[in-house]
Amino acid sequence: MTDSLPQLEAQRSDLFHQIVSIGDFRRGSITPTSGKCGKTNCHCAKRDDAGHGPNFRLTRRVKGKTRTETFPSPAALRKAQQEVTEFHRFQRLCGELVEVSEKICALRPVQDTLTPEEKKRPKSSTKRSRAK
Repeated sequence: MTDSLPQLEAQRSDLFHQIVSIGDFRRGSITPTSGKCGKTNCHCAKRDDAGHGPNFRLTRRVKGKTRTETFPSPAALRKAQQEVTEFHRFQRLCGELVEVSEKICALRPVQDTLTPEEKKRPKSSTKRSRAK
């Protein structure tokens, strides 16, 4: 099924509106971590104990360096999860926008009119080449 140019332009406009409506977002991934404190009397020192946690961390790359952020409360974790979800939505919509735009570029007719600069003939060189 081939889409017409007006349909694709309407689809592109809809994608722009969806992108504008996206809330706060940030890149990265949220992962749970568990750790052991090292105290011999603690429950985490037992062989099959999972340790303390889970503690959730947001990990992302900034200028080639890995940055990790921990969350002080469950509310901060929920906020970060929503922001990461919005970032994934943003990435998906941008990918769809590029696909639609490429289809529009392929369907849009080529303008055959020449600009005034293109109409000018290139000047021939006044210098003569030397034969060696």
